[in-house]
Amino acid sequence: MAIPDRELEHSPLGGPITRDGHTVKVHIYRFAGTEDEWTLEVVGLDASHIVWDETFESDLDAYEAFERAVVEDGIR
Repeated sequence: MAIPDRELEHSPLGGPITRDGHTVKVHIYRFAGTEDEWTLEVVGLDASHIVWDETFESDLDAYEAFERAVVEDGIR
């Protein structure tokens, strides 16, 4: 039995973000039309990606988690 594709809702807080001369794409999303929690994924220019294990109550919470990670670990 095939699982149907579901449309995603993307937060306006996501997009390309540059720090210290390095750009990553931040994706903050959830299933469209739901009150599901938000998922945070960061994709580097080298196509590497990190998906947070935890989900977030709001898209702002997800964005703030990204910013904390940059402060703690750097953008690379």
